[in-house]
Amino acid sequence: MNRRVHGQEVPESQVDRWVDEAEAGYDVAALRNRLGRPARGARPSQVVPVRLTVDELAAVMARANREHLNRSEAIRRALADWSHAA
Repeated sequence: MNRRVHGQEVPESQVDRWVDEAEAGYDVAALRNRLGRPARGARPSQVVPVRLTVDELAAVMARANREHLNRSEAIRRALADWSHAA
């Protein structure tokens, strides 16, 4: 039987190592900490959908590119600056 992961054939010896690992058991707490995006705080973050015009998004992306940030980082930074300015 051919076993493939991401299009690559997996040798039987690797399958045997995975079986041994699974039979030995996993540290569930360590697996939970490893999965998903890294936490941004002590509590789960919320996703807040926001509608932007093409021009607004272009302006955000232009600034993000200048500052070597991704879109989310740029928006979070802008919100932090705005909320602390008051």
